[in-house]
Amino acid sequence: MNSLLNLDQLQTHIGQYHILQGIQFEAIEGEVSVLLGRNGAGKTTTLKTIMGLTPASHGKVIYDGQDITKRKPYDIANLGIGYVPEDQGIFKDLTVEENMKVAIRKETDEVYEKQAYILELFPDLKKFWKKAGGHLSGGQKQMLSMARAFVNDSKLLLIDEPSKGLAPIVVEKVMEAITEMKKKTTIILVEQNFIMASRIGDTYTLIDDGKTVHSGSMAELIGDEELKRKYLGIG
Repeated sequence: MNSLLNLDQLQTHIGQYHILQGIQFEAIEGEVSVLLGRNGAGKTTTLKTIMGLTPASHGKVIYDGQDITKRKPYDIANLGIGYVPEDQGIFKDLTVEENMKVAIRKETDEVYEKQAYILELFPDLKKFWKKAGGHLSGGQKQMLSMARAFVNDSKLLLIDEPSKGLAPIVVEKVMEAITEMKKKTTIILVEQNFIMASRIGDTYTLIDDGKTVHSGSMAELIGDEELKRKYLGIG
C-alpha cells in the first residue's frame, strides 16, 4: 500500500488563532480517508492547509513524495489535487456546461472521456447541462462541485462535508458516486454524517482541538463505542 499524502505535525495559524496544533496522518493510494471530529476541531482548516489556502506555520505536507508545504494553491492543483469546498464553490451565473469547461485545466481526450463518465455518475448534470448553476438544487450543486474537481487528472480529491444540508435520498446518491470515484482516485473526506463516513471510509483520523488524537481502520472505529462517544458525541 503506497502512501500518497503525509501530514507531519502540521500547524496552522489564522491571524492570532492557533487552529491546527499537530495534525498527523497519511492517505493511502486508492482509499477513502475520513477526517472526523466535532465542529470547530480543525478538519476544514486541515484541507485548506493541504491546498495552500491557509499556509502552514509548522510541519510538512508531503504529496506523492514531494514537499508541497510552501506551494501556492494553483501549483498544488496542477500537481493533481482536486478540492471540493464546504460551500461548493461553483459559478452560479454559469451553466453546468460552462462550470465544467472552466474547471478543465488541459483539454485532452482523457479529460472528455472522464467528463462523460462523470455525467453517467451524475445524470442530473447531463439533464441540466444548459442550466445556470445557481438554479440547481442543493444536491445538484454538490454533484457539480464534485464533478468539477474530479474531471481533471487528479490523483487526490479533498471533499469537505458533501452531505451537508442534503436530503437522505440525495446523500445516498453522493455516497454511491464517491464509492465509484474511489476506483479512479484517492479521497480525503471530511464528513459529519457518521453513517455515511463509516460506509465509505477505509481509514479514519480523529481530530480534536486542532490535534490528531486517534487514527486507524474504519472497521475498528465502528466497534469502539468509547472513542465515538468521547470525540464524536455518538454511541
